[in-house]
Amino acid sequence: MGFSFFPRTVKFFKLFEEQHRKLHKAAGHLCTLFEDGADTEEVCKLVNIIESEGNTISRTIARELSLTFITPIDREDIHDINVSQEDILNAIKAVSTRMGVHEPSRMRYPAKKLAHNIRGMVEESGRMLANLASNKTGEASMERIRWLKYESETLLLVGIGELYDCEVKDYGTILEIVKWSHIYDRIESAVDRVDTLGDILEGVMLKNA
Repeated sequence: MGFSFFPRTVKFFKLFEEQHRKLHKAAGHLCTLFEDGADTEEVCKLVNIIESEGNTISRTIARELSLTFITPIDREDIHDINVSQEDILNAIKAVSTRMGVHEPSRMRYPAKKLAHNIRGMVEESGRMLANLASNKTGEASMERIRWLKYESETLLLVGIGELYDCEVKDYGTILEIVKWSHIYDRIESAVDRVDTLGDILEGVMLKNA
């Protein structure tokens, strides 16, 4: 096939949507993971599969970006969105891995609510992606992401405070505190990464307004 001066049509927003569907699915499994009686091993396995599929999409986006001359938005913005969504997926996997390794004796309300907040933030970032693809603004979604981030910061403080406010009766109590400290640390990282994606999308929207 001969060389063509005309760039191939690459639907980056379609790839972003596909990537985000994996992300949303993983966030849904994360919520399931924090429900009482959840099959931790099976849910962790599903998250690992989704994370692997997400990595494949991320590599596809990176490859297409390197082969495409004309892009719908700035190249660095495509790169940042791709990397940010991949980072969130990795962060969700990190939370599920901690749950699988530590297997805490009981679920805690702040952790359950935080998992749902992460899913809510992911859903709003998906709306922002859709708005970006159609040249619309996303102020309402960004406001919702910021509110959920604020609530999540409060929940983290409550959750950690709850851990250290309990009466230490034996070694098992201490071990449970350590386990949940590690889990909350990974949850905090996941919240921050979804918030970062929102900031990136907001910046791209303002740039292309």
